[in-house]
Amino acid sequence: MEKELYKIHADTCKVFSNSIRLEILNLLRDKELSVTELTEKTRLSQANVSQHLSIMKSKGIVDSTRKGKNSYYKLANPKIIEAFDIMRDVLIERLQKNKRIIAGAKP
Repeated sequence: MEKELYKIHADTCKVFSNSIRLEILNLLRDKELSVTELTEKTRLSQANVSQHLSIMKSKGIVDSTRKGKNSYYKLANPKIIEAFDIMRDVLIERLQKNKRIIAGAKP
């Protein structure tokens, strides 16, 4: 059971290894958006956005609903954005630390 959990964890984390999917995730942080809205906000093609949403949906990151001709997407679980924010905070702290190290090393 534990090994299966590690496998699922790693597989899910692969979803977050793409900057476009991270951007989409951030856009969905507190609202449901249509594919058209996501296409406009990311300035990517509908095919590209749809492909990334399909991957995210297959991994249980987003859910979709159909309203008329439009598909709307939202986060499947609000804890996903919490994990996103924690990782982002860690990266910001690392960048700030690196800037201090570089600033301290200048002659």
